[in-house]
Amino acid sequence: MARQQTQPRSEATNKIALASLSAMVAETTTFPIDITKTRLQLQSISHSTTRPISAFQVAADIVRKEGLVGLYKGLSPAVIRHLFYTPIRTVGYEQLRHAFLTDGNLSLSLPSKALIGGISGVIAQVVASPADLVKVRMQADGRMVSQGLQPRYTGPVNALHKIIGSEGFKGLWRGVFPNVQRAFLVNMGELACYDHAKRFVIQKQIASDNIFAHTLASMMSGLSATIISCPADVVKTRMMNEEGKLKYKSSYDCLVKTVRFEGLRALWKGFFPTWARLGPWQFVFWVSYEKFRLIAGLPSF
Repeated sequence: MARQQTQPRSEATNKIALASLSAMVAETTTFPIDITKTRLQLQSISHSTTRPISAFQVAADIVRKEGLVGLYKGLSPAVIRHLFYTPIRTVGYEQLRHAFLTDGNLSLSLPSKALIGGISGVIAQVVASPADLVKVRMQADGRMVSQGLQPRYTGPVNALHKIIGSEGFKGLWRGVFPNVQRAFLVNMGELACYDHAKRFVIQKQIASDNIFAHTLASMMSGLSATIISCPADVVKTRMMNEEGKLKYKSSYDCLVKTVRFEGLRALWKGFFPTWARLGPWQFVFWVSYEKFRLIAGLPSF
């Protein structure tokens, strides 16, 4: 009996470790796209020009003013965030999926998968929100440097210290509500779509349970997650970057003001860099994670 209870715990621990490793690989690979997306979404908060700026222009500007290292500003808190966020949501999704299954059903419906995906994402995001806040602040700092201003933080530890000192411990969870809303939508699209798409590809014999099925499923997962979550991502980024005198009273206020002053399309600002990041991120993560699970003798996701 003791052995039977130990085995699931050991399996869950292995899944957590492999999810963390896969997430670190995916985050490091795609981080330059993420910082480009964040800077693009913050454009309206700043200044002057009303002329549209493309993601390529933003990335080129970062390299020109900050060097290649500027594309990795805020990487360390992003990696730390994924050490908590990704294992909680992926392993949590599997646990909830297993709990929802009945003896007669071998698979859940898409709405059920979407619900447990969203719940898993919410739990993970609440835990990881402080690291996400530091990442956004440090990414925005690079834009200040490019404008000749003094950066607010010298590193992630300094950022944590200053945020707690000026905004209190609760300040680490600034923007947690739009963050949680985004996490629900992202994981509703990402986890549920990957799970459902992979099973569809395998059942229709388009591909067996291999890298081809994982690639197709990850592409569909990335696209659906981007479409669903981009408005919440814009709101989250703008609210988390605020300090001192606040421009927005709530996530709803931020949403209304963004649409009023910039139009409905502004809610999908950064859509292509977000998709360009989520697509490769999904591919690297899921292919790595599935491969690591295979090597470790664990069943497919």
